[in-house]
Amino acid sequence: MTEWNARRDQATDAVRRAVAGSERSWADLAGALDRPLLWTIAALLGSHALPAELAVRAGELLGLDDETVAALQVQPYRTRGDELRADPTIYRFYELLGVYGPALKEAIHEEFGDGIMSAINCNIEIDRRSDPDGDRVRIVIDGKFLKYQW
Repeated sequence: MTEWNARRDQATDAVRRAVAGSERSWADLAGALDRPLLWTIAALLGSHALPAELAVRAGELLGLDDETVAALQVQPYRTRGDELRADPTIYRFYELLGVYGPALKEAIHEEFGDGIMSAINCNIEIDRRSDPDGDRVRIVIDGKFLKYQW
C-alpha cells in the first residue's frame, strides 16, 4: 500500500468516526455542502476529491484535523481490492450485475446503439418505498450515454 493510500484510508476512518460520533446524518452533510447525497458520501469516503472549500467546510462540520481535510482534496485511486466483495450489501450489487448485467447491456445497445453508460457523468438517487411485504430500496442511476467512436 502506498503512503497516499494509507493516508486516504486514515482519512476515511476519521470521517466515519466523526459522522458516527456526531448528530449529523449523511443527508445533513450533503445539504450543508449543497451536493447530492450519494456524491457526498462517496467523496467523504474517498471516491472523489473534494474542492478545497468543500473539504474545509466538511472539516468544520465534522471537526476533522487539517491532515484529514487535505487528504479529502487529493484525487483518489478508484479501485478497491476483492475484500470489498465480502461486505454483504456490496456483494448484492455484484450479484445483481452478475444476473442482470448482460441483460442491461443488451437493452442499452438495443435502445442506444454501440456504446456505454457513463459512470463518471451520472446521477444516483436512493429512496425508500413502503411495501406490504417489507420496505423496498429504490436506486435510480441516470447516466450519460457515450457512443463508441471508431
